[in-house]
Amino acid sequence: MADRRAAPDASAAPAAPEQPRRRADEENRMTTTATPIHWWTATRLRDAIASGELSAVEVMTAFLDRMDATDDAVNVMVFRLPREECLALAAEADLARDSGRPLGPLHGLPIAIKDLVDVAGMPTSRGSRAFADRGPMPSDAPHVAKLRAAGALLIGKTNAPEFGVGTVTWNDVFGITRNPFDLTRHAGGSTGGTAAVAAGMLPFCDGSDSGGSLRYPASFCNVVGLRTTPGLVPAVAGGGSWSPHSVNGPVARTCRDAALLLSGMTGEDPLAPLSVGGAPTEELGAPRTAPLRLAWSPDLGGLPISDEVRAVFADTRARLESAGVEIVDIDTRTDIDFTGVGRAWEVIELTGWFALLGRDPIDHPEKYRDDFVRNVGEASAFSTTELIEAEDRRYRLFAAFTELLADVDGFVCPGAPVVAPPADATWVARIGDTTFDRYFLWQRLACLLVMTQHPVLALPAGFSDGLPVGLQIVGRHGRDTELLAIGEQLETILGVSDVHPELPGNERPMTP
Repeated sequence: MADRRAAPDASAAPAAPEQPRRRADEENRMTTTATPIHWWTATRLRDAIASGELSAVEVMTAFLDRMDATDDAVNVMVFRLPREECLALAAEADLARDSGRPLGPLHGLPIAIKDLVDVAGMPTSRGSRAFADRGPMPSDAPHVAKLRAAGALLIGKTNAPEFGVGTVTWNDVFGITRNPFDLTRHAGGSTGGTAAVAAGMLPFCDGSDSGGSLRYPASFCNVVGLRTTPGLVPAVAGGGSWSPHSVNGPVARTCRDAALLLSGMTGEDPLAPLSVGGAPTEELGAPRTAPLRLAWSPDLGGLPISDEVRAVFADTRARLESAGVEIVDIDTRTDIDFTGVGRAWEVIELTGWFALLGRDPIDHPEKYRDDFVRNVGEASAFSTTELIEAEDRRYRLFAAFTELLADVDGFVCPGAPVVAPPADATWVARIGDTTFDRYFLWQRLACLLVMTQHPVLALPAGFSDGLPVGLQIVGRHGRDTELLAIGEQLETILGVSDVHPELPGNERPMTP
């Protein structure tokens, strides 16, 4: 029987779980390997499985052991297949390799899927009491089917806030997902799976983003998260089928691993109306070494940013310039006009929830979070004129960024306005002298970039008192792999992507 996680007591401090005993052959493998298997890059693991250096069973065992050692503290895996089923999947992958069958780009690599997305044979609760008792789903979501076909081993689901609403991963069904770098803080949201990748429980995972849900948690957890070009990763279910607003994308510890995972999520789907079609994206080739010219904004034209983030962002700029990167200052009050973009995002975002659930949150508010009920109620009163104006504002920002990115390789700003907040915070209510009375108002740094319709990459930039700080790079529309190559170039300069948190079960703790 599958392990369905119960909601923890959010007020209780997480106890350090006892590390499970390994079999002798596994212990030898782990102690003779310079880097523990769960910290290997996904690309290295894939190559090791394909060559026979490692078996898929060994890889699966390493990650399951890591989950057993750390997830009681972090609380990110809301559903897991039983260990014997996971190992059986890995054994089948080894048999396929040994039999000489063609191997997909993700062959033998374990992955868990965000609990907003359907996986055949697994429940999808969407973090909501309204769906907490649903049974296994009958089929895979489109990008999940592609991951399965690419050889990935689907072993569970990762936590998300109710319906993905908010940049804090907590809900009434499964509780709070904590930050691996500081268990008294949250991991960000809505893609709680970033915590699993940061903690070494998974080599990578999927996520989704309509207002920063791939990028804020990546910035808080020192991993990579890519909001993809709309239509690149196919989607067919619900209101998102016809909207470029919410997209799915990869989470990984490096840009090269993110490109690997993206190659298994993309490609034509005849039932996805916004699908760009064509072959899957390619993995990264040789590291990019061409000169970089980047547009730069410390605050998107005056948005509140904490002193800690400003300091790291300034240091990041200095390090990039020392490495020869050309920085072009952009005045986002004049060069790029964001006036009205925040309100346009609200209209599009809230309308999407009303399209998905109709009046049910209004008629049965006891089943939903209060702020979600408020969102849907507000959306029900939007006029057609407001919707048309929001779509027009989105297009004008897309055109402005298309023009800007013809002259630079990317547009850079902070990945989040603060370091990871305390775990009991439902949203950030104050930054400096600015207060916020809605959960999405502190997300402006991410929400505004959604409206560009260009791919946006979150990348580790540095640390402030041991807490990760990230940056965001907006790339050219449809050039997601190029953006990841640029990200890898910055990754090499900044040198913080391989810093791991101290957690129960670490063989060699690595701290900033």
